Amino acid sequence: MAKLNILYKVIKWLLFFVAFSILIAVSVGYYFYQEYAPELPDTNSLQNVKYQTPLNIFSRDQQLIAQFGEKKRTPINIEEAPEQLINAFLAAEDSRFYEHPGVDYQGLLRASVQLLLTGKKKQGGSTITMQVTRNYLLSNEKTYARKLKEIFLALKIEQELSKAEILELYLNKIFLGHQAYGVAAAAQVYYGKPLADLSIAQYAMIAGLPKAPSKLNPLTNPKKALHRRNYVLKRMYKTGFLNKLQYQQLKVSPLTAKKQRKKFDLSAPYAAEMVRNKIIEQYGTEAYSSGLKVYTTLDTTLQKAANNALHLALHEYDERHGYRRDNAQVISDKAIGDTFPAIVNTVAENHITATLADQTSINISWENLRWARPFKSRNRLGAKPKIASDIVKLGDNIRVRRLANNDWKLSQIPEPEGALIALNPKNGAILALTGGFDFYNSKFNRATQAKRQPGSGFKPILYSRALEEGFTAASLINDAPVVFDGRNQESEWRPENSSGKFFGPTRLRTALRKSRNLVSIRLMRSLGVNKVVNAAKRFGLPEQQLPKSLSLALGSGHATPLEMARVFAVFANGGFRIEPYIIERIENDSGEIIFQAEPAMACPNCDEFQLATGRYAPRIISPQINFIMNTLLRDVVKRGTATRAMQLGRTDLAGKTGTTNKQRDAWFNGFTPTLTAVTWVGFDNSIPLGNKETGGRAALPMWMKFMKVALANIPESPLVAPEGIVQKYIDPETGLLTAPGSGRGILEYFREELAPKQTAPPVFAQGNNAEEPPVESLF
Repeated sequence: MAKLNILYKVIKWLLFFVAFSILIAVSVGYYFYQEYAPELPDTNSLQNVKYQTPLNIFSRDQQLIAQFGEKKRTPINIEEAPEQLINAFLAAEDSRFYEHPGVDYQGLLRASVQLLLTGKKKQGGSTITMQVTRNYLLSNEKTYARKLKEIFLALKIEQELSKAEILELYLNKIFLGHQAYGVAAAAQVYYGKPLADLSIAQYAMIAGLPKAPSKLNPLTNPKKALHRRNYVLKRMYKTGFLNKLQYQQLKVSPLTAKKQRKKFDLSAPYAAEMVRNKIIEQYGTEAYSSGLKVYTTLDTTLQKAANNALHLALHEYDERHGYRRDNAQVISDKAIGDTFPAIVNTVAENHITATLADQTSINISWENLRWARPFKSRNRLGAKPKIASDIVKLGDNIRVRRLANNDWKLSQIPEPEGALIALNPKNGAILALTGGFDFYNSKFNRATQAKRQPGSGFKPILYSRALEEGFTAASLINDAPVVFDGRNQESEWRPENSSGKFFGPTRLRTALRKSRNLVSIRLMRSLGVNKVVNAAKRFGLPEQQLPKSLSLALGSGHATPLEMARVFAVFANGGFRIEPYIIERIENDSGEIIFQAEPAMACPNCDEFQLATGRYAPRIISPQINFIMNTLLRDVVKRGTATRAMQLGRTDLAGKTGTTNKQRDAWFNGFTPTLTAVTWVGFDNSIPLGNKETGGRAALPMWMKFMKVALANIPESPLVAPEGIVQKYIDPETGLLTAPGSGRGILEYFREELAPKQTAPPVFAQGNNAEEPPVESLF
């Protein structure tokens, strides 16, 4: 009996002690709550969280082009989180998440006991809710005051948000190493896949990261990461999320995380950098974390075609000039453009094998080796190779590229650079843009930044001004030698045609088609330099890029490919100067449109009142002048310096080649009524491309490869003459009306008031236009 009394007293005192301890704890808690309550942040902010998400740039058809911002994050809804991913986090971080009210008292008690026994805080006792509180509302300082605030806020959050909402906040916010914030970003950073495609072992790896993301991630420390992953798998087994067999199989699975190269839906880095600069200029550096979505005017199909066309054209140029076997560029261990490094394994008589960086073995046939004559100089090649060992040796570092038929070809990084830009001529939307062979090898955007001499590409501006001044396509200008005196003999200027020949009196149509330089010089002198400069300014070329000298007739000024595309868009759209643009719209992180482009449109069918009162581009040349210029520029393709383009099998192609002094720049500026595209090839340091590397040889093939894709489903557009245009049969030698019975008439277009009224003499000598067909309609 005495023992029972003693036991009763002990229990009584224990209960009293417990009750007293609880009372003290509650009192202390209440005191601290009152003490800290005024300092606690408002938990209502969690109802409308705005995540720091990167700046995303898309094509107009919503393909991701680029992402800018230090924090990689792709917020997800809780419904998108795979069940086993959630289970992995619960097992690793908070197995009683669905049972506690925001604070796990058992966990706190364990942490307190550990602190009393060791004097060290080895266990934090933090729940997922408490981590949400810390990540969203508090700092990461390790103090008891912050811990108490964390507890108070966690209890409050659990009253205001559901468990699912708390989990969603947690999974989107947590830092998981290598700039990855949130589970979706981690899946991409470590595995290059969406969450739904990961394995349970990969979920466990990600779930193990919050403890020490910078030290335990599989890229930084694979050994520690594997140990941590297996701990999470063991916790999943202990908590019933895995059975024994699953656990045993998963814990021996290898690590599969590896450094992921940035993957985008569409390669358009030059365009993306243009957009990034515009966005930062307008919105500041906050744009990197405010979740803006920028939709560009780029068309995915056309952009891919532009990339491919530029690569192929530069390779074709480079292969014409030989193989630079000892060039140090082949030693680079990364992909550059469409070329990859490889090491030669075997050298047979008519083929070789090589190993790529990923250990893939490839075969290169003689057909894809035989081009590699040794490079001697820009204008000289070595002997043709007879067997593969004439080209490469065993163990050589080489570069290769994959062809459209999946065969591999010996390659090299092209020495010259190139650019291609395509516009919608109706409104200026940039549909495709590439500014070089490889953005990551050279970020200089030649499409928008390279101010190069346009050469004969400038002549259509000169000719359109001449037509305005009363010249016609049949006007005769003498193609004969001319010398302009300088202060001394050394400064004399003796312009020549590219052929070095002279052809006497030449009609303007023939002169433009054949790109006769001396005709352009004399035409410029007749008009006066100032009139031509003013015309070029109307087309959008800056005055400071236009030398006030007769050499301007030959394109001695400077222009970027973008500026030249703007010039030729005038001829394509009926005579209107449009403003190129690349940003179609901008959305904020809530999906609201905060900017929408409203480009001024070309409107050939609008009257003068409509053009003056509506949002339309200004007309800078008349419909009649524009029509005649179109016939001239179509003739360049049909019978002139760009006849190779006829291989596309269309009759609505128009344009002008451009080649500068000593072939330093090669251009083709071309268009149809629905698309304007400009291509350029040259060296960044302006050294000559080599003999015969004209616009028609070096740049036109790039344009053709692009337009073949771009125009595949576009019907041809007939050229319709506006009011005020008449056709007359003229004599090709004199430009006058055809003499009766001569049999040599050709059709020519004139503005009605400028049509010839005089008839040519019935007898004339054969001259420079003898190649003209008899009685032929131009179109």
